[in-house]
This record gives sequence, structure tokens and C-alpha cells, in this order.
Amino acid sequence: MTPFEFIACIGLRQMLGRSAWDERELLEGIQEAPADSIYFHTTNAFLRSRYISAPYANDFATWAAIQVRDRVLGERLAVVDPFAFNDVEGLRGELVSIVDDHLRGLEMVPRIVYGEPFHFMRSTIIAVPTGLRAHTLEEFSAALRRVDLSVVYYHIFEPVRDRERVANPANWLEHSLGMPKLAAQVRGLNPYVRSLEGLRARLVELTEQALRTDA
Repeated sequence: MTPFEFIACIGLRQMLGRSAWDERELLEGIQEAPADSIYFHTTNAFLRSRYISAPYANDFATWAAIQVRDRVLGERLAVVDPFAFNDVEGLRGELVSIVDDHLRGLEMVPRIVYGEPFHFMRSTIIAVPTGLRAHTLEEFSAALRRVDLSVVYYHIFEPVRDRERVANPANWLEHSLGMPKLAAQVRGLNPYVRSLEGLRARLVELTEQALRTDA
């Protein structure tokens, strides 16, 4: 049986040298930014908001609502679930559609007055081995309680972008431990509706339920 190795991560940010001062420039930036920038401003936002769920779940929504003070666009962007798309390009298309549709209904393009411009960025995720391994469900559950929250991010969020390189706990539970029911429950989790701490708590709860059932 292959043990599950817990990997933490850090994100190295890079400014792309592109900013948006109004919502038209935001739209153009979303259309033209590299895919890893779209990923950074949506999925990677969870790594930067670990303990509580942010009012707006991605950077585009936060900027529109807080800096431009356009709460209508902010709320429309906030409900976009990045996990509902097979790839970043599908997510990009949805974001473009929302901003474009919003601007078509306005006579003037909303822009910042006293706020900060939107700076397009990207990040490189660096894997950091923790030295923790699990051979059993008991060890897996115990390690979940101990690890840094970046471990939760790495093993739940990063497999969406890199299925080949990043270990998915659901796959390990199914194929190494022979627990397809628990694996299906883990796959069924929607990370978008929880903070990383809340996601960890739910994972621990599911493993504990499985342990009680097997006892």
C-alpha cells in the first residue's frame, strides 16, 4: 500500500505589470491575462484567506464591490464557482460574460474614485514536504488535525490544476485503503463554500464517521 504523503505549499507572487482602473479595463484584463493569473485571482484566493470565508470569494468580486463600490457586479462575480468548470478557460469565459453583460446595461463605465486599482498577478505554488505520512485512516485523520492549512489547500485545490503531480486524498482513500464510499464523500465536498479551516474540519468529521462505522 502506498502511504499518503502530506505536502504543504507556499505561493510566490509575481506582478504582471497590468492594472485596471475601471470595469472596462478589468474586462480586458480578464480576457487577455494568462491562465495562471485567472487561477491566482480565483482559486488561489482561498490560500490567502485560510480561517474565514471571505465576503467575496475571488479577487475580481472583491475589487468591484470594495474599490469600485459596485456591489451588483461584485455579487454577480462572487457566485462564480471555479470548481464548476473543467479548466481555467471555461472559468475565464464565465467571468468575461458576467462583466460584459453588466457593462452593457450601464450608461457609464464604473471606475475607482478613492479606491485602489486592480493589479493583475500570478503565483507559483512551491511544494514543501512535511515529513508526515499516513498508512491507515487513523493516521490520516490524526495528521489532518496537525498539518498547516496550506496542506489542505494543496491536496484539495491543486489537483484541479495538476491531476498527475498532486496527490488527491479521495483517490488514495479509494485505491489504497479500499474505501470508495468515503472517497465519494470527499470528492463531493465543494471547497468553494468553506474556508480552509472549515474544509479541514469537514474532512476530519468524515474520517471520524468512517472510523466509527468500521469499529
